[in-house]
Amino acid sequence: MKKIDESDLIVNDQNGGLPRLLEIMRRLRDPKSGCPWDIEQDFKSIAPYTIEEAYEVADAIERNAMDELPGELGDLLLNVVYHAQMGAETGSFDFNDVMRGVCDKMVHRHPHVFGAETRDKSAEQQVQDWEKIKADERADKQESSVLDGVAVGLPGLTRAVKLQNRAARVGFDWPETDMVLDKIVEEAAELVEARDQFSQTEIEEEFGDLMFVIANLARHLKVDPETALRKANAKFTRRFNAVEAELAQRGSSPAQSDLDEMDALWNTVKTREKSAES
Repeated sequence: MKKIDESDLIVNDQNGGLPRLLEIMRRLRDPKSGCPWDIEQDFKSIAPYTIEEAYEVADAIERNAMDELPGELGDLLLNVVYHAQMGAETGSFDFNDVMRGVCDKMVHRHPHVFGAETRDKSAEQQVQDWEKIKADERADKQESSVLDGVAVGLPGLTRAVKLQNRAARVGFDWPETDMVLDKIVEEAAELVEARDQFSQTEIEEEFGDLMFVIANLARHLKVDPETALRKANAKFTRRFNAVEAELAQRGSSPAQSDLDEMDALWNTVKTREKSAES
């Protein structure tokens, strides 16, 4: 009688939940019988996939694609399990450490839910309490600078806002939005000067300064710059696709057209969209 392989039972159990996923990842990384590609990966090689999957989750939410969201969340969870398996292999940490850490953090950061503190606070006060708890955690980690702990790998605009938020907590911030707008005008002028007189390196630096201040404007306006830019990208794609469709009806294409024709079609598409929205 053939011995039943408990691993196979778990892997093929469609209701196996998290233990099933953990076992699948262990098998994929098995040095003798696993997948050669999976075995070769390390934290650095998997990190870009983790970031990509997080963006695909955000994309599904943005498109309200609820039928796709479980799959995208599963892909993101797979990446978490992947990192945890590699941590277990090196003896650094395992999935239980990941779960324990996040659970302890959430309990610690929500004393108004899991502790004795009152829930009778405004959302603003709860945010302030949250930030104080996080500041205490950073102090425990012996992070000396106000800016310590802001992940370098974040998207540029997101990291800019987080750095600015940290600086604002200690009073390093413009008190009025108009002052930020004035700074944008100043930085734009410096970029024009760099374009006309300086090297590509200096042009890049001035462009970065302008983007940093624009991120600050987004913060003052309570706008997430990454979300705003994604929406702008989607709008551009939608309108340009409409221009292509209009040209196709004329038996033409963008390559066969010119800027004047495409710009006129763009304005037609834009007007049509705004009329539909009103």
